[in-house]
Amino acid sequence: MNAVENLAILVPLKGFTVAKSRLRDSGVVGVDDMARSLAHRVLAASQPRPVFVACESTDVAEFARARGVDVIESTARDLNEAVTNAYRILSENFERLVIVHGDLRQPTGLGDFDPSPGLTVVTDSHGTGTNVLALPSKLDFTFHYGPGSAQAHERESRRLRLVSRVVTNSPWRFDVDYAEDIVE
Repeated sequence: MNAVENLAILVPLKGFTVAKSRLRDSGVVGVDDMARSLAHRVLAASQPRPVFVACESTDVAEFARARGVDVIESTARDLNEAVTNAYRILSENFERLVIVHGDLRQPTGLGDFDPSPGLTVVTDSHGTGTNVLALPSKLDFTFHYGPGSAQAHERESRRLRLVSRVVTNSPWRFDVDYAEDIVE
């Protein structure tokens, strides 16, 4: 098995009609289409790696399948549970997983990403969130998405005695959560 086959990319996606609540709350128009466009770009940039979408939405599942992406349907209560379930399923067939948020502004190069051994955390532009997380499979890893996730994932890495690398200057640090994050 070559390096591409040993690594898969997981993109957890909320239903497009409910995703990006902070943008909706701030009155941004066309959020559904924006969420689709961002997700499409992330999925396309993740090629040629095997790419999987974890979702609870039929609309998102159809969207992913139309782009040649495998779907792990979920009934999870939150992002951490959805990622944990997908991580366990994918650990059966892959040695490493890269979990990528579906709202990166500049996802170019995801399909060529060769993370270092151990844990790699690509933070958001504030240095506190986790936009990209690479880790070995088959670990008893607890995902901590939400406020302060980058630091929480580093703590989890130490708990499991994994070497960790934190990347704060990647183009992947820019996601779209607020109106000021939108760049035309």
